[in-house]
Amino acid sequence: MGKILFAFLKLLKGIRLLWWRITGKAEADVHAQRIVTGKSWDEFCDHLKAAGAALLYPGTPRDAFNQAEGVRYLSRLTRAALEAYVEYGDVEFPELCRMVHETIKLGADNPDNYYLNAQISGRYQYRITGSRNTIDYIGFFTQNGVYGQPGGMAPCGKLEGKDLQLEPDGTFEIIMSNERQGKNWLKIEEASSLLIVRQTFFNRANETPAALKIENMNGQKAPAPLTAEKVDKGLDTAALFVAGAPMLFAKWADGFKKHANQLPIFSPEVSNAAGGDASIIYHHSYWKLQDDEVLVISFTPPDCESWNFQLNNYWMESLDYRYFPVCINKHSAIPAADGSVKIIVSKNNPGTPNWIDSCHHNEGTMCLRWYRLKENIKTEVPDCSVVKITSLK
Repeated sequence: MGKILFAFLKLLKGIRLLWWRITGKAEADVHAQRIVTGKSWDEFCDHLKAAGAALLYPGTPRDAFNQAEGVRYLSRLTRAALEAYVEYGDVEFPELCRMVHETIKLGADNPDNYYLNAQISGRYQYRITGSRNTIDYIGFFTQNGVYGQPGGMAPCGKLEGKDLQLEPDGTFEIIMSNERQGKNWLKIEEASSLLIVRQTFFNRANETPAALKIENMNGQKAPAPLTAEKVDKGLDTAALFVAGAPMLFAKWADGFKKHANQLPIFSPEVSNAAGGDASIIYHHSYWKLQDDEVLVISFTPPDCESWNFQLNNYWMESLDYRYFPVCINKHSAIPAADGSVKIIVSKNNPGTPNWIDSCHHNEGTMCLRWYRLKENIKTEVPDCSVVKITSLK
């Protein structure tokens, strides 16, 4: 039902655009009329209502606890979308914002990451300036398309910290353009719509994220007056994001149940289309445990820059890493003498190393990542088993 409703809303939008062309109406005038009559806001609210279909997607848990998290999830996405596409949606004067963070979560957001996004357009050239600081990894990525809409987010440009040329004081400049420019260049194309900056902590307590600023190189010093067109388009994009993204991940979560309590490799093509990092191998899956059970995940890490494992709720939101041990990585894990690692997932603390707290949940999604494998190294599918917690004592 949710997919049908979302497709219907997209169809209405297409019909509306076609009608404008047939009647010869100027686009700016139509946007102004939609704002003045309240149609723009009404359709935004209709799309938000449609987003609730994700909470009733086949397989979603219907108990009050999980549904409450689901409603909060939609409210968080609404907050993120309004900020990204309306408040900071001006591609002529972009802002780097934390669209995903401690209280806005999406698509198995990585607790070890410090995410920054900016809305951009292939019509312009941009400059990023900043100071590298001490965070372990930084990568700049441009994406084509719109998140949560058909076609997904196709990778475009990529510039990682290892290739970033720094000044002696640790500062740098990156030029974002269609044609190669400068010492540090990040590719954008006509269809480019998003800049993603991923910064990954190895040891969050001892590292400082890069300080960054983005600016349009078209020479304008201040934005033009707000237009009805910008607000109307911003609301439309925000609404489609809130309606589309949770439906996508509800479908993923339901599919993961086919290999519950196991961690097979996730399709790189599917991951990339959802804005994933092409240099990371993902193992997305589902977990489900009784109160007296634990999930034991065993592996010997392959030769890679780093790795991490995290636990999520059903809606693919990372659990609250501010207060609970829900994520573990190459730095924080305690390995065995032979280099192997055993991770324990459970509701109750078994008193063993590498424990992941399920934070009162009995089911949800999970993700294991291998970062930037060394050349010709193949990944290992971890050994996963469910046992009684008493067997660990």
